[in-house]
Amino acid sequence: MNIKLTDVEQLIRMAIAEDIGEGDVTSRAIFTDSDSSHGTIVSRQEGILCGCDMVRYVYEILDSRVSVVPSVTDGTMIGPGSSVMSVEGPTVSVLSGERIALNFIQRMTGIATRTSRVVSLLAGTSIRLLDTRKTTPGYRLLDKYAVRTGGGTNHRMGLYDMVMIKDNHISAAGGIGKAVAIVRERYGSRFIVEVEAATLDEVREAVSSGANIIMLDNMDKAMMQTAIGIIQRKARIEVSGNMDESRIKQIRELPVDFISMGSLTHSVTAFDLSMEFA
Repeated sequence: MNIKLTDVEQLIRMAIAEDIGEGDVTSRAIFTDSDSSHGTIVSRQEGILCGCDMVRYVYEILDSRVSVVPSVTDGTMIGPGSSVMSVEGPTVSVLSGERIALNFIQRMTGIATRTSRVVSLLAGTSIRLLDTRKTTPGYRLLDKYAVRTGGGTNHRMGLYDMVMIKDNHISAAGGIGKAVAIVRERYGSRFIVEVEAATLDEVREAVSSGANIIMLDNMDKAMMQTAIGIIQRKARIEVSGNMDESRIKQIRELPVDFISMGSLTHSVTAFDLSMEFA
């Protein structure tokens, strides 16, 4: 599913206002409205491209006279020297939108690239890699789209589309059983119910409560194995907590359904892309 302009227009307009304000004083001093230029966005490393539409939308809002023509599509593996897209139009507009457009596509390509690398570590298993809600405010749709582009799976988009009972819910409600019972009474089977468990006793309580998914939170491998034995496939299993490539390699053979990884979106390394003028 591609991102629609209506979904991100407000974010783009905020980015334009933030960066350009009342005008690009450097470009406007050097160039006139009659000057035009052709730029090419080029990759400096290997990865999974993501965010082509965002470049097009930036220029569509900034100046519709700028033509953006992708050379490849989102999800394509690109390498050093790869031409990603061309940008042509009034020089002032091309230059004014350069950093805004690159900020979007570099972030999204960085997320997609790392996601793809982590997904490759799970090849041969049935485990799905999940993202989390640990996204930059305002960027969730883009971040989660980038995770999908890299081969990952989106967890809930927000607090509105799935019940997830975490430690503070449990403490405030007086226990997992009580929290799940209240949710079931309120919603019936309308929502999937996931319960976070940090101890084996909490795992047992989550199983007894009839949770659909049990998250094993910040457990070491031995504790995960014990928890899996307690669950006995009575619920789907997610493992989470400071997950990285090294840890995933250690637990990839465990019979779990999901591994969630917050750093896919909360610790993004921007992908090296640049715009070069012909």
